[in-house]
Formats: sequence, structure tokens, C-alpha cells
Amino acid sequence: MPRIVECVPNFSEGHSKEVIEGIAKAIVTTPGCSLLDVDPGPSTNRTVYTFVGSPEDVVKGALAGAMAAAQLIDMAHHRGEHPRIGALDVCPFVPVQEVSMAECVDCANKFASALAETLNVPVFLYGHASTQDHRKTVPQIRSGEYESLEEKLKQPEWAPDYGPAEFIPSWGATIVGARNFLIAYNVNVLGTKEQAHRIALNIREQGRGQDQPGRLKNVQAIGWYLQEANLAQVSINVTNVATTPIHIVYEECLKDAKHTFYTVLRQGTLTSYMFLIALMYYTCN
Repeated sequence: MPRIVECVPNFSEGHSKEVIEGIAKAIVTTPGCSLLDVDPGPSTNRTVYTFVGSPEDVVKGALAGAMAAAQLIDMAHHRGEHPRIGALDVCPFVPVQEVSMAECVDCANKFASALAETLNVPVFLYGHASTQDHRKTVPQIRSGEYESLEEKLKQPEWAPDYGPAEFIPSWGATIVGARNFLIAYNVNVLGTKEQAHRIALNIREQGRGQDQPGRLKNVQAIGWYLQEANLAQVSINVTNVATTPIHIVYEECLKDAKHTFYTVLRQGTLTSYMFLIALMYYTCN
């Protein structure tokens, strides 16, 4: 059986067809890489690519995509709903077939090293590839986003794993790691961005901070507004469905949405919309 690794790089561009297709072309023309999906988001201003190949080939494919992005994306002008820290924001390697997690950690380190050396940019490791508890997860590393990166890189505890501790305005920084499959699961809300984000804060494990954790383990979430769909959305990553099944995530979102609806109704301020909630979709990646 062939050895297969999945790579899911997230690039900070969701508008320009030229940029999106340019990165896709760089990946798909890398020998041994099969591009499975390209998912752009205009409001998030972000595109998620999914491709597979052998451990050696996916590292080359990810580097090809990054090199294309370096010519096409300027983070100094980037704005979007999705949190981000760099042009290639996050790049996970996922074991699929006949490949161990340790081998994916090796992929992450090889790619991070090559990226830092080729583009001279700071790179942080996360997930199974990280050895530091205060920077194990993407939200930990991405806290403060691109706008706070220049000051963050001056702090000794935030020295990058690879590359210079230097702010590169056009690129930012990249987060590279190894992880298992996760479920990207979105719940649409006929309401405001603020209402959707309150639901996200309530359910996600991180909650509102150390003193106010959320209700669900192994859940990351954020609320935003999608102009192209004219609705708010709770965007959720479930990193372990054995701990927190999808139906529990949905029921918790529904419970909070109902609470908000009845609170607004009691206050007599229900005007332009009914606060309803509906399942949109989920993907495994």
C-alpha cells in the first residue's frame, strides 16, 4: 500500500482568482502531489488547500505553494474575518495510510526548516511537532495575530523554531505542525457576528481565557459574518470527535441560540430577524 500524508495549508487570500489559482498550480504541478480540494472564503479572505502524496512529495508540494504565495501575497494589506498570522498561515501534516505521526512530525520539521531557509521567514511548530506547552496549539501561537507579531517576536519565549526572530511585513510568520484528522464544522446563524461569536466563546475549550473556560473539550471556535452568504456563522474545529461528538457541538450551539432568542424576545427588542440556527456542513481534513 502506498504511504500517504495529507497536507492542508491555509493561505491568507480568498478574493483574487489569480493568487488562488497560482498557488494551486504550484502544488498540483509538484510531482507526486494530488490536489483534492481548494476552498476559498471571500469574507474570511483565506483559502484552504488539501492535497496528498508521499511524505517526501507533500513537503515539496507545500514548499512550492509557499514560494508561489511569497510572490503573490502581501500581508501588510491583508484584511479578513479569519484570524491569521502570515501569508501561509498554518500548514499541518496528517497521517493517512502507512505513515506514523512521528513521520508527520518529521515532515513538519523538514518543511519548516526548508521554508525558513528558502524565504528567510519565522516559523513556529505546533501540535505533535511542538515541544513547548505554551505554544502547542494554533490559537496560542496566533494570539494577537499579524498586528502584534512584530512585538511578539522580540520576546525570548516567542523565538521561532526556525528562521529569524524578525518581522517580515509582507509575510508575517507561519505555523507548521503534525496532527490527526479534525472535523471542520460550521453552524449558520441568522443573527449578528457578535451573537455568533458569543456562542463560539461559550462552547470552545479555550472559552474566554484561563479563568473562563468553555464547555466543550477539543473544540476550537470563532464567530464571524459572511457577507457573501448574508449570515453569521459559528466556525468550529473539532480536534477529537471521540471526546466531543458533532451532535453535541450542534446541540450546544442550538441551546445558546435559543437562549439568545428568548432573551431578546423578553426584552421586546426582536425586530429585524428571528434568531434561528441551522446546520451548514462539515468536512474532514
